[in-house]
Amino acid sequence: LLAILLLSVQIQHVTVTGSDRYSAKQVEELLFTGRWGKNSAHAYFSDKFRPHIQIPFVEDYKIVFHGPFHAEVIIYDKSIVGYVSYMSSYMYFDREGIVVESSGRKLEGVPWITGMDLGRVVLYQPLPVADSRIFEEILNLTQQLSLYEILVDQIRFDAYNQPILTIGQMEVILGNMGNIDSKLSVLNDILTDQPQLREIRGTLELGDYSETNDRAGITFKKK
Repeated sequence: LLAILLLSVQIQHVTVTGSDRYSAKQVEELLFTGRWGKNSAHAYFSDKFRPHIQIPFVEDYKIVFHGPFHAEVIIYDKSIVGYVSYMSSYMYFDREGIVVESSGRKLEGVPWITGMDLGRVVLYQPLPVADSRIFEEILNLTQQLSLYEILVDQIRFDAYNQPILTIGQMEVILGNMGNIDSKLSVLNDILTDQPQLREIRGTLELGDYSETNDRAGITFKKK
């Protein structure tokens, strides 16, 4: 009777915390599949005593059972700061420059990094770039962009390793990384006041911006 009872109890409600990349339905389809996938006893045993399923862009996960009918999945996302295109795939890398994921899927909010001279890109290995200091610049830039909640589609490094942002139809030239916090603060103010600029093909020039003159070096030219 106990065995029959255990085999008949099914998980009816799945919640997901810790990640915006997967919905509860998607996680349910990934983790609780098959004939016995939603059986509470089977799910508990699998979580505790079997290797976890590999989920793209996820470092690991933890299942917390709130009774026999409710399972909470806590997701621990991989730390990703950008991606590069290589061999028709998107290679995502972390703040150390390590390639942590290869996928044909573009993640929303993760910038495409271009302009770097790359060798052969290998999963779980550092990106093969000539100057590793560029990762410090990418990390600093992406952290500042996140702080101001500025979503960019692309970060392109020119011949002088100076970043150019693509936001919608607009390009933003930042110049060198000096005074980058002030430049992004000004960019945030401009996008807040004139959000329509994202839909205009043009170039916003901030490379010569100076804190001593808040109007210096700010120009916008349509293409």
